[in-house]
Amino acid sequence: MDIKKEVLTILDEVLSLGGRASTFDSASPLLGAVPELDSMAVVGVINLLEERFGFIVEDDEIDGATFATVGALIGFVESKLAGTA
Repeated sequence: MDIKKEVLTILDEVLSLGGRASTFDSASPLLGAVPELDSMAVVGVINLLEERFGFIVEDDEIDGATFATVGALIGFVESKLAGTA
């Protein structure tokens, strides 16, 4: 599974970006830079990440830094899949 591609697909779906997420790279900022990513959208992204990747995100595992950039979000998913988050 291509984690980056799946994370970008999730962002595109939840935020209704119409394919715009495919232009994001690891350094692309998210929180504060993508207007569609508000607090309710963050919850939606987390829920879909849990569903697609099969892990559970505890409240104390996530903060604003997790959504700072695409790379930070991908790193979070990778650490959850590795069991280190």
